[in-house]
Parts: sequence; C-alpha cells; structure tokens
Amino acid sequence: MPARPRDLASRMAARRPPAHHRQDDGYLRQTFTLPRDKARVKARDYLARYPKAGYMSAVESWRELPGGDIEFTMRRLPSAD
Repeated sequence: MPARPRDLASRMAARRPPAHHRQDDGYLRQTFTLPRDKARVKARDYLARYPKAGYMSAVESWRELPGGDIEFTMRRLPSAD
C-alpha cells in the first residue's frame, strides 16, 4: 500500500532539525510553522531585522502543510551575533 501524503508529511516533520540550527555551511536557520498571513509577516520581519546585504538572509524553503499552515525556513549568516 503506498504511503499517504499525511504519513509522508509526518515522517518528514519528525526528521526536521530544531528551530535554531546551523549546518556546516555556516548559515543559521530558523524554521517556523504559521498560518499564511502570519508567515508572510514573520518572513518580512526577519528580512528587515537581518538584511540580505549584511547577513545574506533568505527564505530557504516554503511549503503549505495539509491543514493550511505554512512551514518555512529562514537562513542568515551570523555576521553580527
């Protein structure tokens, strides 16, 4: 029997790293899960707080979950931390 999308999403979420994490590439990442309107505000606030020019910040991933919430990961360099 093939896996259902909900099952796949659950397995992927279980493998997700903690909310604040750093990979070997030197970037700090934060993952959020919010309703679409709040996700947009959070991403804009993040980019305003950590401008691309100084932190190389970006939205690294953005996907809609089965319930309608958005899961997204923001990435930045720890330039001034």
